Amino acid sequence: MSKTVDDLRNEIRQAVGRYERVESTAFTKEALAAICDAVGYDIDANRLPSKPQMRAGVLWKIGELDDDDPEEAERPFRKAQLESVAAALRDEE
Repeated sequence: MSKTVDDLRNEIRQAVGRYERVESTAFTKEALAAICDAVGYDIDANRLPSKPQMRAGVLWKIGELDDDDPEEAERPFRKAQLESVAAALRDEE
């Protein structure tokens, strides 16, 4: 059975040491920062970049984008992107 978007988000949250969420929500800046750290995308933890910048950085680091252009990641991760992020984090374990 295919995982839902919520299942994938929670798998990713757990993989980076964040808490599962019962309600359906996009990633917080703090969760995105944890994902950036897990995939090796360097950010300033004292002054977090925008969500699009962090999403673009994650997608760039896992090979889904050619660079970390925030205009390519204006919207929350799509299901296929979540699957790619989850797979990349599984490979890190």
